[in-house]
Amino acid sequence: MKALLARGWIRIAVGLIAPGLFLLWWQVQAHAGGAHALAFAPIESVGAAFVELALLGSLVSDMASTLSRSLSGLAIGGTLGIALGVAMAIWCPLDRLLNPLLQAIRQVPLMGWLPLLGLWVGTGQGTELIVVSLSAFFPTLLNSFEGVAGVERRFIEVGAIYGFTPWQRFRLILLPAAMPLILTGLTQGLAFAWIASIASEILLGVGGGLGVTMQLAQMQQRLDVILVTILVTAALGFTINRLFLRLRQHLLRWQAPMR
Repeated sequence: MKALLARGWIRIAVGLIAPGLFLLWWQVQAHAGGAHALAFAPIESVGAAFVELALLGSLVSDMASTLSRSLSGLAIGGTLGIALGVAMAIWCPLDRLLNPLLQAIRQVPLMGWLPLLGLWVGTGQGTELIVVSLSAFFPTLLNSFEGVAGVERRFIEVGAIYGFTPWQRFRLILLPAAMPLILTGLTQGLAFAWIASIASEILLGVGGGLGVTMQLAQMQQRLDVILVTILVTAALGFTINRLFLRLRQHLLRWQAPMR
């Protein structure tokens, strides 16, 4: 049975069973009449809304805006998180100095910073970028710190025997050993950045994006457009995550293969 499920096309077919049943249930509810018609848009109307948005070009521009904001936030927050996490793991005084402050900041939900950021920098795209960057910062920070701090002592001792300089010890021992957790932090940071991009677009409604379209569709009571943006958000987020996992698997191909 396991050998059968290991085949690619069979795994895809099995994976489509649940979505197919869900779509069937949705279509039945949409055509049931009464209150159901208000809560469920027929699949054909959702498809028509998709074609409408695609022909207008707004769907592509919204996808590009959200994707650009997410990747920009990941680049900023991920870079800072990795750099600071590695520095705190290597230099204990820095960890003792910053760890209490960072842990306190991390306890506040990211959307909870919006009122304060709105007073400081306004409610424009800069605020959205800060929120997205923060969402990617903490996962990369924590995983980078744990990755470097968790390197086995015997590896450091081997470097000392060979007379490695601090840079050689970092490049040849600490960084390769910590790379799995660092990439895990980036994977988590990407997911959080994507979610934060959509959420900030819905709440702030500036700069375009899938979240902005979703919010406008709610005001216009366009359930079909809301569903289109939700489906596109899910599909695009899933695709980005799978591509990043493939990249991670390639970089860590010396490890056991991921599922």
